[in-house]
Amino acid sequence: QVQLVESGGGLVQAGGSLRLSCTGSGRPLSGFVMGWFRQAPGREREFVAATYTPQATNYADSVKGRFAISRDSRKNVVYLQMNSLKPEDTGVYFCAVKTRSEVAYRSWGQGTQVTVSS
Repeated sequence: QVQLVESGGGLVQAGGSLRLSCTGSGRPLSGFVMGWFRQAPGREREFVAATYTPQATNYADSVKGRFAISRDSRKNVVYLQMNSLKPEDTGVYFCAVKTRSEVAYRSWGQGTQVTVSS
């Protein structure tokens, strides 16, 4: 069983940047699909980005060109670099893990709050 802990959230002005980290423990994250999701107040959780390999990444249309997902296998960490932040990016950001054959993500972190002020 893998445990995930997110960090790096905070308060930032519109146009600013943040880098979120998702640190895994219990087993290596390499070989898994890693995803980032977010949930704004009063809204359902939504997909943000996912990666399996550097060549196999995908993004929600709302963050394409602004966010970048990457991983450091030596540190067992997955990052979400967020640039040109907008107030609508505000929410709790979660990382999650699954195998390529699974449909649903199997393990989730506790989330980190991102607040973008206008």
